[in-house]
Amino acid sequence: QLQLIESGGGLVQPGGSLRLSCAVSGRTFSSRGMGWFRQAPGKERDIVAAISRSGDSTYYADSVKGRFTISRDNAKNTVYLQMNSLKPEDTALYYCAAGSGSGAYTEIRIYDYWGQGTQVTVSS
Repeated sequence: QLQLIESGGGLVQPGGSLRLSCAVSGRTFSSRGMGWFRQAPGKERDIVAAISRSGDSTYYADSVKGRFTISRDNAKNTVYLQMNSLKPEDTALYYCAAGSGSGAYTEIRIYDYWGQGTQVTVSS
């Protein structure tokens, strides 16, 4: 059983930066791929970025490539999402999720543990 707690969301101006953190309790964190998803009002929950258990494989949605960076610290049971050059269209509730295997998965059905989400609002 895992518990995931996101933090780091907030209100930021366009062009600004935020760093999201996801602290995971449970002994299987280091064996699982992790992902960040986001969901805007009235829209589906979409993958933003994913990272394999070792961190050597990552995935980014086209909309965030070159602006966001996913990373993890297995010693701290934490996964991060560094978000730079934020745009109003990045506004959403951001979720951290743990995959059922070790890869950088893009399919939402692979993820079986979820956090409660942290709100990111990009507005001037």
